[in-house]
Amino acid sequence: MKEAIAMKEAVLESRPLYGIGTVARLTGLKPDTLRVWERRYGLGASYKSPTGRRQYTQSDLEHMQIIAALVNNGSRIGEIASTERKTLEMLLRGRGKNGRAAVPAAKPRVVFVGDQLCEWLDEHQGCLANVNALLVRTALADIGTDFYPQIGTADSLVVECTNLGGTQVRQLGDLMQALDVERAVVCYQFANERWLTALEEQNIAATTFPPDPAYLAYELARSIADKTRSAGDSNLGELMTAKPRQFNELQLRGARQLKNALDCECPRHIADLIRSLASFEDYSASCSVENWNEAAVHACVYAYAAQARWLMEKALQAVLEGHADEYQSVLRTITDSPVGDAA
Repeated sequence: MKEAIAMKEAVLESRPLYGIGTVARLTGLKPDTLRVWERRYGLGASYKSPTGRRQYTQSDLEHMQIIAALVNNGSRIGEIASTERKTLEMLLRGRGKNGRAAVPAAKPRVVFVGDQLCEWLDEHQGCLANVNALLVRTALADIGTDFYPQIGTADSLVVECTNLGGTQVRQLGDLMQALDVERAVVCYQFANERWLTALEEQNIAATTFPPDPAYLAYELARSIADKTRSAGDSNLGELMTAKPRQFNELQLRGARQLKNALDCECPRHIADLIRSLASFEDYSASCSVENWNEAAVHACVYAYAAQARWLMEKALQAVLEGHADEYQSVLRTITDSPVGDAA
């Protein structure tokens, strides 16, 4: 008689969780007011612990902060209690000076998958301090496609894969696509170079389990910054999109030497700027840090340096337009010469 092996049902757990006292302090509302609003309007804690205690998730807290700000600006709670969050944010901006108000910034949504990973996070709560975390205490293989809609979209994804192989790489790619995640982190125990290379090709970072807290915080901040730049600000679109490097060292040397064929020295100055920014970009990506907070800051520095480097590359492309013949001639000279441009 064969024994049936029951697969563990995937369940989402929100982190961090807040008690009513903390929410009262962070919103400026009295606990009694929060209780009345929950009873009358259904506003309140959405998470229920195994012991039956109601707790506020990060999304609950942010929602209550917006509600509290609107009430302080003259709105009636009964008129806005059932309004969806995006509409509330628009209303709050409209109440602010010059049409803008301080809407509480939503923390990035990060999904963590894996029993051991979630247990490790229980002991390392500091890694979750700046994110809206969703914990899935089950193996990647046990997450069915019917569970994807429950997760929704995410800003980043961290997955535990004890044994990393082709099946796990494909499953991870499917999950990333379903959650609209551009970069993820895999924590593994056993893997070979073939599958680690496959992860790298899919823009997936890999580290051994258990992860170093500083490294994990760095990767989370980096992936979130990349997604934020990709989304853009004020519809900047392509301007904010993370791009690969557009000029190699030979091409930059050619741009520097182009000053001999032009009256303008902008190509040389811009090429030097690109070199410096690219070097600093590499440095910030590998800079040693002492804790997760420093790691997050360095990740932002890396993102800004990468953006600045790409913008200067666009500037160099604009300067070189109209001088394609001279530029190609300089490149041929450098390629044919055994000694190139110094520095």
